[in-house]
Amino acid sequence: MTDCPYFDHLLIIPRLRVQNANALSSPLTHGFPSMTAFLGLMWALERKTSAAGLDLQFNAIGVVAHRHQEQITEDGFINTLRLTRNPINRDGSTAAIVEEGRIHLEISLVLAIQSEVLNTDPSTGDALARQVHDLLGQMRIAGGSVIPSTAPSSKQRPYLVHLTGDENDRYELFNRAKLRLLPGFVLVDRQDLLEQRHQALQVTTPEASKLDAWLSLSRINWNYSTDDQDNASTAKGEWTHDRENLGWIVPIPVGYGALSEVLEPGSVNNARDGQTAFRFVESLYGIGQWISPHRLHSPQQLLWYAGSQPENGLYRCHNDYQPTPIYAFD
Repeated sequence: MTDCPYFDHLLIIPRLRVQNANALSSPLTHGFPSMTAFLGLMWALERKTSAAGLDLQFNAIGVVAHRHQEQITEDGFINTLRLTRNPINRDGSTAAIVEEGRIHLEISLVLAIQSEVLNTDPSTGDALARQVHDLLGQMRIAGGSVIPSTAPSSKQRPYLVHLTGDENDRYELFNRAKLRLLPGFVLVDRQDLLEQRHQALQVTTPEASKLDAWLSLSRINWNYSTDDQDNASTAKGEWTHDRENLGWIVPIPVGYGALSEVLEPGSVNNARDGQTAFRFVESLYGIGQWISPHRLHSPQQLLWYAGSQPENGLYRCHNDYQPTPIYAFD
């Protein structure tokens, strides 16, 4: 079990417009970039800030989606990606179609950071936030381009939240910050729903696997039921589905699992980096849920962080969201 790394500040960069981000989050899912893409953005941003001489350590990242527009063509029950032919060949001829799902986004980024400079001189926070925002504008987010605002407003100004005091003080500070992120939705991890569905399937189908549970949660399962089982063909019944009270749940990739041992640097042809050890991996899948930020009780419930277990071949994204129990009163 991993825990979210400690942090003492939240750097919030609100209302970023991203054009043509990658909508194919894995070989099996689409509709929003993978959280692995945002963790990669966080690490790339940390390298840029370090090169710029800024004292910042990025420990986790959260994403609030305000608007999205997936580039698809709707035709009845079938949606088709609007594909492009890119890049062209060296001689200028058109290359074969490369499937590239695209999506336009308006998002807010929440970065969990540590900084000795901010702890000793909090007055530098505004200038530092602007510097990070400017560096981010030069980068790509999930393969998409950041579109600068022609007339930035106060709602688009980056800011820092200093999480000082005891747990109650930190909660109050986060409580005010999360309301500034409305309206929007946050993607959280719901591994508990996957475990519950797996146990429910095993009641009737003992050989049901986690994959069966994941596929079951990835769709709406309808069931026709009637009180008169002896005359089910003529008796009046009703259709029900299994999504009631589940909320807006979606299948998501949550990291990578190893397919090979760690290979020596330079031993694999055409690897992106010949100086770093290489390992073949495949996507790991889980269940996520989109919820409103005002339902969160701590910044850890919003943030995603990496948890690597090379000895077990696991490179997974983690989120510490815990659903609030619902009590029934007579």
